[in-house]
Amino acid sequence: MQDRYGRIIEYMRVSVTDRCNLRCVYCMPPEGVESIPHSEILTFDEIERVCRIGARLGITRIRLTGGEPLVRRNLPELLGRIKRIEGIEQVCLTTNGILLSDYIDELVSNGMDGVNISIDTLDEEKYRHLTRGGDLRKALRGLEDALSYPQLHVKVNCVPLDNSGGKDWISLAGLARDSRTDVRFIEMMPVGLGKNFRGKNREEILAVLSREFGRFEEYSGRLGSGPAVYVRFPGFQGRIGFISAVSHRFCDSCNRIRLTSAGMLKPCLQYGAGADLRKLMRGGEADEQIEAVMRETIFYKPACHHFADRENMTEEERRLIEEKEMSKIGG
Repeated sequence: MQDRYGRIIEYMRVSVTDRCNLRCVYCMPPEGVESIPHSEILTFDEIERVCRIGARLGITRIRLTGGEPLVRRNLPELLGRIKRIEGIEQVCLTTNGILLSDYIDELVSNGMDGVNISIDTLDEEKYRHLTRGGDLRKALRGLEDALSYPQLHVKVNCVPLDNSGGKDWISLAGLARDSRTDVRFIEMMPVGLGKNFRGKNREEILAVLSREFGRFEEYSGRLGSGPAVYVRFPGFQGRIGFISAVSHRFCDSCNRIRLTSAGMLKPCLQYGAGADLRKLMRGGEADEQIEAVMRETIFYKPACHHFADRENMTEEERRLIEEKEMSKIGG
């Protein structure tokens, strides 16, 4: 469906858990965060119900996220249930890759269309530091196993924090050179602990990669469900992508909404406002009423975020700023 600004909303990111098996420095404190009680997390039946209603409203693409979605038991089953919903054309997964090898066969057999694996560096010690104990070898094994399925669209997501002259960016870009992996650099979002880090923008990264790999060509086709801008370097099998939500705001073409693991339908990442679908479902509301609430929430999706220009926010917008950690919202 269209929102009041004429944007076509067709993509829903669904967080299935706020729990994670890593403690990335820009996402969680060392001790982690207090987990939402299991009784307050949406059940598989509830998630499927929201996706089914969403499909009636024009949602065609679903991405399962967390926290780390693969820590949720029987996740491949949920993926398959969503994929079988009439109108849902694509179901993908975002994961840190640590558990991916354990589940990749089952995920693919249930119809998974693509997987994004979050890896910020190929330096094992730096990875262990950034994730507070993660094993890079397991994440790379997950990537390798995902690439063994030729029908699967595979991407690596990097939140660039490199202060070593771009060595991490160059080594990660090498994955796109040597395999069909698309490597995307995602600008740091000033949400939760992310406010404490200075991210790197598209121009900084492209300057480094161009010196290393030569002149790039812009890629004009659409890849995936979101707003990434892609380029291709000579001799590369995959592409290099950039999601620059702060420095290159793409709100005018935003096509997404988010469902948190606790059942809040959020129309914009920056704001805490949304619709409590869990309350409606557990209160016995019919699908028609939930559909009406979802329709209204989508229709009144904010025009834009103000991460880079908070001075231009209205008092109402300031009051609604999201204060939760990213793991509580959904990546």
